Amino acid sequence: MQSKNIVFTGKQQVELRSEEAPALPADGLLARTQVSLISTGTESICYRGEMDEGTHWANWVKYPFYPGYSNVAVVEEVGAAVQGFAPGDRIFSTANHRQIIAVKPPVVKIPAGISDEEAAWSKLATIAQTAVRRAELRMGARVVVIGLGPLGQLLVQYARVVGAEEILAVDLAPGRLETAGAHGATQTFAGSVADALPFVQEHTDGRLADVVFDATGHYAVFPLALKLVRNFGTMMLTGDSPHPSKQTLRADVITRQVSIRGTHNENLPPDQAEWTPARQAQLFHAYVARGQMRVDDLITSRFSPAEAPDVYAMLLENRTETLGVLFDWRQL
Repeated sequence: MQSKNIVFTGKQQVELRSEEAPALPADGLLARTQVSLISTGTESICYRGEMDEGTHWANWVKYPFYPGYSNVAVVEEVGAAVQGFAPGDRIFSTANHRQIIAVKPPVVKIPAGISDEEAAWSKLATIAQTAVRRAELRMGARVVVIGLGPLGQLLVQYARVVGAEEILAVDLAPGRLETAGAHGATQTFAGSVADALPFVQEHTDGRLADVVFDATGHYAVFPLALKLVRNFGTMMLTGDSPHPSKQTLRADVITRQVSIRGTHNENLPPDQAEWTPARQAQLFHAYVARGQMRVDDLITSRFSPAEAPDVYAMLLENRTETLGVLFDWRQL
């Protein structure tokens, strides 16, 4: 059996390859992908191939590289050692953009009330949820979210669910800000973070933000974002810069004692270890089912995997016009 798989064969080189499908593992599942969501920021970095030497980015991205980690599939075969799954079950996993996948539990069984397209957000939703937990976000907090791409949109919604008093969204793209406003941002600022200080002062009574989430991953944003955090507040690095050597501190860390925290994937400290990736995904599904979060309307583009070379070239040229970008494997 053959599987169509998306492969980065080199910098800015993409192919849809026909390769031998994986075998059914005795302790795993064989499934056919329905949709997979592009993590537009991460995958654009992997596609571009420009990153500091010695970083986790450089250690991870080796060509040929199989991108993607947000996969919704239907189980076709169940390994002899696996319990709790049956053919026909819909599952979410962090498998790559592949037509046929072999995965081992833990994977998340998708409940009936959640669509394939909604479930495809589960990985990004757990990354965002982890950031909110690490920020120790509390009811009544004043929050700034910088960068309203897919991750920033989810941070806005989680901040609303938690009960933030002010959720201030900052981005250069008016369309993204409009979407953020429809999903819980209380005020929006269309412009550079370098010019956002008066905006944040105005909407926090001059106090500045309790927590600032930098969801851009751009090294130049970090020192500018520090200005928006109140004394003893928290700066959350949620976007992952491929050029950390260019990130610079400001005096705010010393003089105003701003705390800096970073998050990576769903890694949580031991006191929060009960919130595994699967459990966080299940909580996200519960929020979606109850109408407390919405992601179906964040999908801006759907493509056949056969269009992958054009899709990644488009994302590299301009990501500001997109949010959720899906590969629909049912089109093959």
